Amino acid sequence: MGVPAFFRWLSRKYPSIIVNCIEEKAKECNGVKVPIDTSKPNPNEVEFDNLYLDMNGIIHPCTHPEDKPAPKNEDEMMVAIFEYIDRIFNIVRPRRLLYMAIDGVAPRAKMNQQRSRRFRASKEGMEAAEEKQKIRQEILAKGGFLPPEEVKERFDSNCITPGTEFMDNLAKCLRYYIADRLNSDPGWKNLTVILSDASAPGEGEHKIMDYIRRQRAQPNHDPNTHHCLCGADADLIMLGLATHEPNFTIIREEFKPNKPKPCALCNQMGHEVKDCQGLPREKQGKHDQFADTLPVSEQEFIFIRLCVLREYLERELTMASLPFTFDFERSVDDWVFMCFFVGNDFLPHLPSLEIREGAIDRLVNIYKNVVHKTGGYLTESGFVNLQRVQMIMLAVGEVEDSIFKKRKDDDDNFKRRQKEKRKRLKRDQPSFIPGGQFSPQALGNRSSPQAICNPRQAAFEMRMHERQNSTTSASPNTSLTPDGSPSLGGGGIKRKPEDSDSEPEPEDNIRLWETGWKQRYYKNKFDVDASDDKFRRKVVQSYVEGLCWVLRYYYQGCASWNWYYPFHYAPFASDFEGIADMPSDFEKGSKPFKPLEQLMGVFPAASGNFLPPTWRKLMTDPESSIIDFYPEDFAIDLNGKKYAWQGVALLPFVDERRLRAALEKVYPDLTPEESRRNSLGGDVLFVGKHHPLCDFIVEQYKTKNKEPVDIPPELCHGIQGKLSLNDNAVLPDQVVESPVPMLRDLTQNSAVSISFKDPQFAEDFVFKATVLPGAKKPAPVLKPGDWEKTNNDGRPWRPQLGFNRDRKPVHLDQSAFRTLGHTMPRERGMPGMYPNAMPLGAYGTPYARPLLGGQQQIPKLLSNLRPQESWRGPTPLFQQAPQRTAGAAPLLAWNRMLQSPNQFQPAQYQGLGPMGYPQRPEDRMDRGRQVGTPSVLHPSKAPLLGAVKRE
Repeated sequence: MGVPAFFRWLSRKYPSIIVNCIEEKAKECNGVKVPIDTSKPNPNEVEFDNLYLDMNGIIHPCTHPEDKPAPKNEDEMMVAIFEYIDRIFNIVRPRRLLYMAIDGVAPRAKMNQQRSRRFRASKEGMEAAEEKQKIRQEILAKGGFLPPEEVKERFDSNCITPGTEFMDNLAKCLRYYIADRLNSDPGWKNLTVILSDASAPGEGEHKIMDYIRRQRAQPNHDPNTHHCLCGADADLIMLGLATHEPNFTIIREEFKPNKPKPCALCNQMGHEVKDCQGLPREKQGKHDQFADTLPVSEQEFIFIRLCVLREYLERELTMASLPFTFDFERSVDDWVFMCFFVGNDFLPHLPSLEIREGAIDRLVNIYKNVVHKTGGYLTESGFVNLQRVQMIMLAVGEVEDSIFKKRKDDDDNFKRRQKEKRKRLKRDQPSFIPGGQFSPQALGNRSSPQAICNPRQAAFEMRMHERQNSTTSASPNTSLTPDGSPSLGGGGIKRKPEDSDSEPEPEDNIRLWETGWKQRYYKNKFDVDASDDKFRRKVVQSYVEGLCWVLRYYYQGCASWNWYYPFHYAPFASDFEGIADMPSDFEKGSKPFKPLEQLMGVFPAASGNFLPPTWRKLMTDPESSIIDFYPEDFAIDLNGKKYAWQGVALLPFVDERRLRAALEKVYPDLTPEESRRNSLGGDVLFVGKHHPLCDFIVEQYKTKNKEPVDIPPELCHGIQGKLSLNDNAVLPDQVVESPVPMLRDLTQNSAVSISFKDPQFAEDFVFKATVLPGAKKPAPVLKPGDWEKTNNDGRPWRPQLGFNRDRKPVHLDQSAFRTLGHTMPRERGMPGMYPNAMPLGAYGTPYARPLLGGQQQIPKLLSNLRPQESWRGPTPLFQQAPQRTAGAAPLLAWNRMLQSPNQFQPAQYQGLGPMGYPQRPEDRMDRGRQVGTPSVLHPSKAPLLGAVKRE
């Protein structure tokens, strides 16, 4: 969804919807990774029935990651995708269904946004490559050091589009992956798996929603199914609410801003390409053993509980003294509809509504004030009441002028505060900071002091440097000679632009805060006069059609594959007059584009290598009838924003009739393989040999039944639909060849696949947006304190760990940290509170004195936090030391430990591992530290470490 700040706003306003995931980590024994048994209960203390994967949110970070080295080839990309799915599966552990949906051919309304993204990506990639080469030449000309330039082909992420060879290969790899897991993973034993690859038309998340809608309409559907949807798009929250399912959860990566990235020129951290100076690389580790490693932290996941969001919305949207019966489900639909005004993938947002300015809160307040006059709700099952929407929009239009003026005042105040901050930092900056061996050290750095080398020379250099700085600051317009004395030639030094307090601002010709803003807006953006009521009504009508289309798309499916908003900009809210009489019907029977046709509609000429040669020529040949669809350069209108990625790409809209006419001439040039990739496909269903439906499917292949048959719902968890034989099916006792050379073939396959089609309904059928009969309302989660900004006795709010809010996390008290800080030796190790603390798994070894009766034992606080690669295997029973002796108190039972892997780093534990085994050298990660035997905490200090409290 085109609302970059929506999730940030939502998580801040309704913080209790977020739950941190508990993830069981794989262990390694004797160098062999032990797989996780996903058939065991979910460690998050909740059991999910269905897991849906919006695969494009997985494919992109696996093929071109931003926080780690990219895969070297396509095979490594596929393996990375497999590992990502395994990790999600391990966290969620669905018991009934796994649904994988890859984006297929999108509706025309979405293709415009895809076209803009791909043209931008191509342009930015070329500009970045040119800038990189320019800076490289400048650095080398100055004598800088840069590693040799790698000659490798740049991965074009535009290939992640239906119809390309990459997407076709991905579908083959996923079929292999599913068959492998059904054969080997116990967690997949009774699972139904549905794969909707890129040949099936529709966006991935909307194919998932269409499946849920159609299953909900079946008599055998379980209304208490617990759904979990994996994806990072903000519109998944809207789609989940639109299902009206009581148990719906979204899992996504936790967003962590400002992740460090290496420089693309020197591969060093701490600066960008534009700031690179070509300095030699510092040695990483004592023997430079970490030269090729990046500081990569594993991405963590969070759950978004929509049942808790519904609790928040119920409190916020409940209205008293209404002239009609209050229906919470209808008010949720209205809330979803109002969120469309601040932006989505199909329409530009209204100029007066910005998510960062509290636009949704403003709309909700207006909605609650106006709903008494409307006489009812704005929407019903995906259909809009335009007369009531008009009242809301005109109410927003009345305050548009004040919104624009307040936006200008807030912007000016922000710039003034930033300018004062820069001046304050420059004023408070010390005039001279010594460097080298005399440079100040950060607090807490208690490493052993280093010997001073040649102090006289260092002191002389410091005096000369300080003298030069003082002379320069005293007379900024006086130039200095090389020996540090002022030159006699005068000549002022020109002030650099980057030293200026003022930053260049993009020119704003609209000036929405000044009188006449509407006239200037229409003249500048649409090149028409604001008094042209006919044109303004045309823009408003197109926008109203878009609102109706988007809501129908979310609640009923695609109303038209051909409709799109034909303008780059939106009208004003005050222009929504007389919209009640505007038609909102769409043509029936429209069909989606074919995959290669979509590629021609969304690709720039630079990505033409993914197309057949004769098709590619249409993008570059000056004599081509559609050459104007593929400009080499185009303007980006910042539209009041600061960064180019926030602006509007002014690309020409593709004329469908002209495009199809041009393609008719080159269609005969397609090879059989290209024709196959250009055809529309469907979904495929997979089951293993233990699944009740397996024998039924095998029987269909034995009888060679060509007619589609209904799925017996009692054999497939109530799932209904049509099954038909698949030409490229996975069959039992047949070898499944691996499309990835580094992975083995499946020679003993027992899984089976078959084509699957959702239940079909009449074109005018309306899916009711309501809670199904028999659905049980989840137990309330929110407490009175959850309505406030803070909890836990006034401390800042922190996400809950797992779904059980009664779990009591354990942590050390401050006295325990002080004890560790004073007790542990610090002659080696990285700076920190207690970098040399030995693993608490070593407590209870023969070196630890048994405690007397009544004396509290030290809890194993870190037993589940040890690095997974720091031990070779469990100690044999005959070699294990006794855990306690006669008279020793039993160990305390700690059922739940802190799961955060960031609490203690693997680099902090050296020498003996948790089970008394020596760690492998490659796992110590001792960047230049001296390795020694860790000291043992004196037993007399042990009771102090028992100062543990629960939150």
